[in-house]
Amino acid sequence: MQYTYLGRSGLKVSKLCLGTMNFGVSTDEKEAFRIMDAAVEAGINFFDTANIYGWGENAGRTEEIIGRWFAQGGGRREKVVLATKFYGKMHDEHDGPNDEGGLSAYKLRRHLEGSLKRLQTDHIELYQMHHVDRNVSWDELWEGFRVAMNQGKIGYVGSSNFAGFDLVKAQYEAKAHNMLGLVSEQHKYSLLCRLPELELLPAAQEQGIGVIAWSPLDGGLLSGHALKPIEGSTRANNPERVEKHRQQLEAFERLCKELGESEANVALAWTLAHPALTAPIIGPRTLEQLEGALRVVDIKLDEATLQRLDEIFPGPGGAAPKAYAW
Repeated sequence: MQYTYLGRSGLKVSKLCLGTMNFGVSTDEKEAFRIMDAAVEAGINFFDTANIYGWGENAGRTEEIIGRWFAQGGGRREKVVLATKFYGKMHDEHDGPNDEGGLSAYKLRRHLEGSLKRLQTDHIELYQMHHVDRNVSWDELWEGFRVAMNQGKIGYVGSSNFAGFDLVKAQYEAKAHNMLGLVSEQHKYSLLCRLPELELLPAAQEQGIGVIAWSPLDGGLLSGHALKPIEGSTRANNPERVEKHRQQLEAFERLCKELGESEANVALAWTLAHPALTAPIIGPRTLEQLEGALRVVDIKLDEATLQRLDEIFPGPGGAAPKAYAW
């Protein structure tokens, strides 16, 4: 496994991030334990989750599974850089005005305590805002995060689904509060979703924020299973999505055969080729899927291959404004 610093922090994380969204949904607890054990054994030290994973009435289930895995001991908790997120409404909350989705110091405190309990730990290395909320001030948020940091309950702050200008504003306000600011932004980025190259990725690089790519296989469409459906891969098997991108997927399949690599691994390696990227999130449903992704960090795509991928999956043309202006 290879490691890198998380943004401008001194925290080192693996260049593959284990996503746990399937745990308790399409992956049962026993298999989830096997996946997490194998991930640690392979050198993956970066685990990502969220308080709402499990979804709906089962929101929190994924964190509970991870907590029970930690409780087995054997240094499991100490080997993991743990990241979780808050924003959405939890199933055990009421229908009051402060229980809807969003950010506030109130929600930060309540949701942090809930996550710590479910995860059976006293601290979280990376606490992330799951979505931007422009109705709350950074004065409120940074003071809320400062309290949690001073209590030793979180180590670093990250964001997810922020725009480029949100990152800049967050760092500007953090400096005014004499705080480090954001160390990461978790953002949708894949061969089929390259809009972040316009503003988000350049802003993150400029501000020293590491980018964690979610859905790097675009909901399974780049997994190699879209053209050859398999049971259980419902998103990749969506006929409308497959037909929309069929020509691209067929060309991608041919290129990957020439390279001797799977479509999934080439798509993941492509994200890592961008200098702003810290790690893509891999979300295995099975141990076999995890094992298949481990060699991604060793795949180096040369310039000719990157150019062919640009031809198959055109991006916006680079960063703004040069992507569309003289």
